[in-house]
Amino acid sequence: MRTRIRVILHSLLLLVLVVQVSRPVCVDVPSETEAVVGNPMKLTCISCMKREEVSAETRVDWYYIPPDEGPIPIYLFDGHPRELEGPWQGRLVWNGSKDLQELSISILNVTMNDTGTYNCVVFRQFEFDSYSHSVTKTLVINLVVREEEIMMYVLLVFLTCWLLVEMVYCYRKISKSDEQAQDTATNYLAIPSENKDNLGVPVTE
Repeated sequence: MRTRIRVILHSLLLLVLVVQVSRPVCVDVPSETEAVVGNPMKLTCISCMKREEVSAETRVDWYYIPPDEGPIPIYLFDGHPRELEGPWQGRLVWNGSKDLQELSISILNVTMNDTGTYNCVVFRQFEFDSYSHSVTKTLVINLVVREEEIMMYVLLVFLTCWLLVEMVYCYRKISKSDEQAQDTATNYLAIPSENKDNLGVPVTE
């Protein structure tokens, strides 16, 4: 009987460990802040919750803040994701998780005008048995857009041209050396045989 109880307890312990290992872990990961023109860019916004808070009502507002101006709303999640009117309309994609601990969006076909400050404002309403509680969290992302790919292409073209010039120069140099060696061999063959023996003999008085 004791052996059977030990086996059951051991099985339950293994089951608990498997559930804990398989449970997704939320980690606050900072967003990337550098984008390349023409590429997509993910603006990462993570707001972790405890297990008992997962059932909270969540609203997410994304804003773009131009220099010396007020925030411009560009994206909204309030039960479902929705793009707002503006320069980003048609280029924003929801990248949030099912449990709404990740609330990220992606910008498609990044342009230089996308450089600036983005705010991810997360509002959560928690309902418990005896009270309700709300929390607001704001994540700030300072995005910088670069033209690195264009510069890489320019550098690649320059290096290719430089390599071609070097190859042509080396080919001409080798060809010239071969011509000189061939001329020397031709001149040597043209010398009468009786004079070839005297070529290496020094002249003395």
